[in-house]
Amino acid sequence: MLEPDAFELNARQRLILERLMLEKEVKISELSERFRVTEMTIRRDLEKLEETGTVKRTFGGAIHIGQDLALQDRSVLNMEAKLRIGRSAAASIRPGESIFIDGGTTTLQVAKCLPHGMKITVVTNALNIAAELLNKQIPTVVTGGMLVEATNSLVGPLAAQCINDMAFDRAFLGTTGISAGHGFSNSNLYEAEVKRLAASRSAEMNVVADSTKFGVRSLASFAPLAAASRIWTDSMPEEPLAGACEEAGVRIELAE
Repeated sequence: MLEPDAFELNARQRLILERLMLEKEVKISELSERFRVTEMTIRRDLEKLEETGTVKRTFGGAIHIGQDLALQDRSVLNMEAKLRIGRSAAASIRPGESIFIDGGTTTLQVAKCLPHGMKITVVTNALNIAAELLNKQIPTVVTGGMLVEATNSLVGPLAAQCINDMAFDRAFLGTTGISAGHGFSNSNLYEAEVKRLAASRSAEMNVVADSTKFGVRSLASFAPLAAASRIWTDSMPEEPLAGACEEAGVRIELAE
């Protein structure tokens, strides 16, 4: 597993990442000329960026993939673990609670595992989660906002305004990275802002994530470790993250 500091980027690598985010694709030859360094240096930069999970090297360059893989692609990754995590997290929810569930493949499993007709109110910014809860006849409020097609999530000022006007007993949030120094993070800045707001409006923040997220640092941190009450996952993190979670008072809930 990568150490939390493994994704420290130098100034040139950060500039390359920013360019990738804007243009979606870069060429080694162009970057070499732009930064006045050898193509071998650029290749090493791209190797480093690929470790973050937001960049994929190609022949002669690289593309930006973020970690916003389409839901149909992400849903097959670690599915057994996600099912167990969703089942365990859903079992902790009690009748009468007001819950926020954000978009993601693991949070979707939380929604799928809720009992039909459960007497709770769910607020979500994810269209697929809203559809799942509609079929279960669970009262659901959907935020407004701009649709992120890859994740079926609504983001932006309208989503933020809706969330700011509410208060939740608990939030169940997905994440693309969990690290000691960077906390909980996401590769999409707009989705990270929704997560940050939902956490701030919740009496208890729960993070649902399989163990592949441990040690990963995505672009935007939306909460420090100490902001979470629980992390629902499939196995314990390794050091130093395990120690950091204990020090932050985060309870690790292992899915059965």
